[in-house]
Amino acid sequence: MMDRRVKVVQFGTGKMAVYTMRYVYEKGGEIVGAIDINPDVVGKDIGEIMGVEQKNVKVTALENAEEMIKNVKPDIAIVTTMSLLSDIKDAFMLCAKLGVNAISTCEEAFYPWNSNPTLTKEIDDLAKKTGCTITGSGYQDIYWGQLISSIAGSTQTIKKIKGSSSYNVEDYGIALAKAHGAGLDLDAFDKEIASVDRMSDEERQKLINSGEYAPSYMWNVNGWLCSKLGLTVTSQTQKCIPQTYKEDIVSSTLGTTVKAGDATGMSAVVTTNTKEGVVIESECIGKVYSKEDYDKNEWTIEGEPNTSIVVARPATVELTCASIVNRIPDVINFAPGYVTTEKFGELNYRVKPLNEYVK
Repeated sequence: MMDRRVKVVQFGTGKMAVYTMRYVYEKGGEIVGAIDINPDVVGKDIGEIMGVEQKNVKVTALENAEEMIKNVKPDIAIVTTMSLLSDIKDAFMLCAKLGVNAISTCEEAFYPWNSNPTLTKEIDDLAKKTGCTITGSGYQDIYWGQLISSIAGSTQTIKKIKGSSSYNVEDYGIALAKAHGAGLDLDAFDKEIASVDRMSDEERQKLINSGEYAPSYMWNVNGWLCSKLGLTVTSQTQKCIPQTYKEDIVSSTLGTTVKAGDATGMSAVVTTNTKEGVVIESECIGKVYSKEDYDKNEWTIEGEPNTSIVVARPATVELTCASIVNRIPDVINFAPGYVTTEKFGELNYRVKPLNEYVK
């Protein structure tokens, strides 16, 4: 057992970080550093960002991050910035170079082996050399992962796994909203978002190998589920469909009004076929919500027997951040490299301070 508090550095001090930092303190850890690229927050005390008393930890500019990390010697870094592995490459590579464990809310980081294997291997090789563990977790760890594999464990035969999850892009900041095509007219959506998926398997594989593929979240989730369930992928495709609304909707995140009939976001459907005959078809719907919309997570396993599970109105942001913090001991304890969470085993509630779970 570690005989002191777990020391954490926070990359990114936006909406998610307010929760991850608070949860670290509440679980008996401490934030020893924070990093951001926004000049408006650099130099601020993290307590001010969290809306609590001063913590005597100032936000460091990205260019000074390496020096700060070397000084504070954290056990782990939490990265809550962007949604694609290429966008958080610098943070992960810096952690790997310095031998610091890292965990991210980045959706692609959940299982990037099937969408950006070249960069994943680069991080993996460096992390193995310096002896740290890098991973991605969050909401999907339970609600698109462990929950489904647990139900599968009580099923005799599986023909198909069908999933759908919806979330409000307003809750996650501008980068995510734009990645979902929110605010684009339908022609622009078709050109910028949907056209990416109209390609042959060979073209897609070429993009994946070059690190230029933009996967929807379920692309990585299906890979994670296949790995967890021991399924062999034979083919995988995705299709992005614009979501619209009959009236104008004001988006505070985009700082604009999305006109009636324009894209409020998108639904991305990923279909995976496997050698074992199990088909996984999962969909994530991310959009600027109207008054009728709410978060929903639905999964059905078709086989013997059929089982459906619905989680209505999950507090996605809080669940994401709690999953990250509860995963910290697993990351610190595990063998070095880029390790996806299905290898860690069950994600558990931490009733004691985090350091008591560190070997």
